[in-house]
Amino acid sequence: MNVYQAAIKRIEYLFSEFEQIIISFSGGKDSGVMMNLALQYAAKTEQLHKVGVYHLDYEAQYQMTTDYVTRTFENLPPEVAKYWVCLPVKAQCATSMFQNYWQPWKKEDQEIWCRTLPHNCLNEANFAFQFDYEVSDYEFNIQFAKAVSRKKKTAFLIGIRTQESLHRYKAVNKFSDKNEYKSKNYTMHISKNCINAYPIYDWLVDDIWIANYRFQFDYNRLYDLMHKAGIKPNQMRVASPFNDCATESLKLYKVIDPNNWGKLIGRVNGVNFAGLYGGTTAMGWNTIKKPAHFTWKEYMYFLLDTLPEETRENYLRKLHVSFAYWLEKGGALPVDVANELDKTLNFEDLGAPENNRNYTTGYRVIKFKEYLDEIDIRNPNLLPTYKRMCIAIMKNDTACKTLGFGLTKYELEKRHNIMEKYKSLL
Repeated sequence: MNVYQAAIKRIEYLFSEFEQIIISFSGGKDSGVMMNLALQYAAKTEQLHKVGVYHLDYEAQYQMTTDYVTRTFENLPPEVAKYWVCLPVKAQCATSMFQNYWQPWKKEDQEIWCRTLPHNCLNEANFAFQFDYEVSDYEFNIQFAKAVSRKKKTAFLIGIRTQESLHRYKAVNKFSDKNEYKSKNYTMHISKNCINAYPIYDWLVDDIWIANYRFQFDYNRLYDLMHKAGIKPNQMRVASPFNDCATESLKLYKVIDPNNWGKLIGRVNGVNFAGLYGGTTAMGWNTIKKPAHFTWKEYMYFLLDTLPEETRENYLRKLHVSFAYWLEKGGALPVDVANELDKTLNFEDLGAPENNRNYTTGYRVIKFKEYLDEIDIRNPNLLPTYKRMCIAIMKNDTACKTLGFGLTKYELEKRHNIMEKYKSLL
């Protein structure tokens, strides 16, 4: 079967298994197509009453994205539940060394909001539960999913495609199937009563636009402008303009949406700089160079000394976690990468991972005696080096995704405390 037929088969299965289907809708091309496919199926099978559409609004965005989201919510069938959320969650900020996050829709910042609150949205004034100003957007999504699934077995539909990025590929192609729902590889358990599902995970970008054309789906007209601006389809992104994935294209706001550009400059620190230098070596993109008299380790500590204390300590915590992983426990590497390591490097090959380490076959555990300055192999991003940390610092990547980081023990503890506070909602 083709990817369209496969997606419909997955959607059909999810509707047969779950009492409630919540569609996560960002305003982008992928979630838009997924939403339309699900709504089309629900209407055909008279199951619209089981559906809800969830949109987490980041306030600062292209006007055409706001227009598309508004059209979508206005045209949703009356049976469909509508969750347009405008709350001051902590969202990543990669434009400034002085703030790791920013908070859209915070009431005390109303004078510098990029736009007014949408009609009938969930906000600080009418949100049904006590809101924690320390919660991140990622954590809030999980909390919301658990809250709406308290009484109904729920599938959250997420419109991510593995072609988009390695992080999205990893979200679906897991090392272990322990967290899948009934061995469906496009699902992941969030709680006992709720799962995430990725029904279009195997679509290519071409498939998205073919579907929009064949079925005449409405879509974000921003993509038309991006096309006219010469941006390739696989480079088009609609996301929060201040996160690390968007800084490279932040400059497009000046051309595509000049009215909003003026508002963005006054919203968070460093937007104009990121607009000028995003995608260049000044922000850690492409090939970066260090001063000749520095090693990468020395250059890293030099960069850290230029940062505010809180930001510096954040990077040092990440570095110590990386030390513990690679120098004490050992990290799992694909066999072909492990075979490429120079035998003169100071490391110990511990063999195949143990069963409890959630890796499939084809990996070997490598324990280094010392942290590497840099390494010249085909996949240097899989290995611990001070150069990678320098790139993370220059990109304002405080989460250190550049180094392949998930959540640290400190962040997991913080998340646990928040979950404990809200466990009564589960």
